[in-house]
Amino acid sequence: MSDLFPHTREHRVDTGGAEIFARIGGSGPPLLLLHGYPQTHSMWHRVAPRLMESYSCVIADLRGYGFSSCPANSADNRPYSKRVMAEDMIALMRGLGHERFAILGHDRGARVAYRLALDHPETVTGLALLDIMTTFDMWHNFSVTMAMKTYHWLFLAQPHPLPEMLIETAPIGFLDYTMARWTKAKDLSAFDPRALAEYRLHFSTPEHVQATCNDYRAGQTCDLADDEADRAQGRKIDCPLLVLWGDTGIPTQMTGLDSVWSGWARSVTTGVVPGGHFLPEENPQATLDHLLPFLAKASKT
Repeated sequence: MSDLFPHTREHRVDTGGAEIFARIGGSGPPLLLLHGYPQTHSMWHRVAPRLMESYSCVIADLRGYGFSSCPANSADNRPYSKRVMAEDMIALMRGLGHERFAILGHDRGARVAYRLALDHPETVTGLALLDIMTTFDMWHNFSVTMAMKTYHWLFLAQPHPLPEMLIETAPIGFLDYTMARWTKAKDLSAFDPRALAEYRLHFSTPEHVQATCNDYRAGQTCDLADDEADRAQGRKIDCPLLVLWGDTGIPTQMTGLDSVWSGWARSVTTGVVPGGHFLPEENPQATLDHLLPFLAKASKT
């Protein structure tokens, strides 16, 4: 898929628990980009060229996704927790010589990103999150409307092998339906055929279907417990935080979005982008219009 990311190189690192794949390109302060479900690092291809003009971009696949490995799970789901995924990214970035860096995360990658910022506050210079609410606030504030829109949170978190058994009967159909449903247009027109082909390639393999279900099982168990512990202790994100959501994105089903995030960060800016859930692909320029000023300021900290 190098034609989606010209002037980049491939990189792999063994973190001890997983092998992580990343594409690297650009120059300037380091910026880690983390994708969401059910995608891969290729979701950044429309914004990466502009970001690489100003930043040394490390565009990674999370464990269990894309070209990264799919390690075995455990009974407590900890191998797929956002805390462990964050440790993968610390190992990746330190191996490249980056002790401090900014993070841009979407969906599941945004959950890894805010967990990394909470667990390693000295590491993150700035944090930009796209179209999410915290795991704590999602699980504790499900409404009927939210449950219908994000049914996958409940479905994918079911014990093995129920969701795998059902998804594997038609993995591409499930992927295409899911992604289309979360766009503003309610179709697949926002996605470059080359990127869509990569999403389909990985999602059609049983090991990736199981790994991504494990991601959501961790979300319902240890990720929620980690967020609850932080809330009880009053821990907050120390670095500057930008949160963007689409005007028809998933978080719009919740009320008080600004106040919710202010409870998790000492300095937070929020914004709305015309689009659905997949902002970097549905509306890359409007997304960049928010990201670039924020990242420029955060890189000076």
